[in-house]
Amino acid sequence: MKTITPTELRSNIYQILDEILDTGIPIEVDKGGKKLLIKPIEHPNKLQNLKKRKNVIKGDPNDLINLTWEKEINLDLP
Repeated sequence: MKTITPTELRSNIYQILDEILDTGIPIEVDKGGKKLLIKPIEHPNKLQNLKKRKNVIKGDPNDLINLTWEKEINLDLP
């Protein structure tokens, strides 16, 4: 991991930030013996966590377009 000073960061901030985003490698900034870390934050893709389920729809998916439940339920309330 590369370590730079605040002066180096200030003079090349856009180039350094682009480098971090392009490579994914974090950079440390050493300010008087204390270190800061600049690193990219990767937001997880929510759809990536979905489990693949085979045969969820049995039959032709187009049959779902005209599906009605009128014969299955009674909506007459007392």
